[in-house]
Amino acid sequence: MAQSFDQIDYQIMLLLHQNARIPASEIARDLNANERTIRKRIDRLIRMGVFRLTAIINPEAFGYIMAVDIFLDVDSRLEDSIILELQGMPEISYIALGQGTRDVSIECRFKNNEEMHEFMRKKLPSIQGVQVKGFSLVPHVIRNIDEWMPKEEDFIASKSYDEREL
Repeated sequence: MAQSFDQIDYQIMLLLHQNARIPASEIARDLNANERTIRKRIDRLIRMGVFRLTAIINPEAFGYIMAVDIFLDVDSRLEDSIILELQGMPEISYIALGQGTRDVSIECRFKNNEEMHEFMRKKLPSIQGVQVKGFSLVPHVIRNIDEWMPKEEDFIASKSYDEREL
């Protein structure tokens, strides 16, 4: 169920989205709010699972210049064990179940064509119950999940949280 958020939550999220290292004191100054209130709101938003503060690693900084979306057909009887095995593969940066009962989508990172070829032709097919259906090279990511924000209208202007609700 969707939670209710107000404009202060929205402004806090915008500022943290632009710079996750911004001090609560600076957010409080920018929003003309009490620093303690801002800290409590940030803690509440984190506790609610609205966002998490984390470092986002740039794969290219480590030489992983190739991104590939790979589409798998997975034996539904083995899905749980296959997912566990996929989660342990460092090449994989993203795993999602698709619309169909056997569809799994993964995004992988590689340093070169040889690594990609080895992974797609040998490593994935060696997993019992996995078949590579197709793939798409991703030469340029235009917008990534770390850039997504909810619409401003998702923040209800009329509701405001007081200190007791934090």
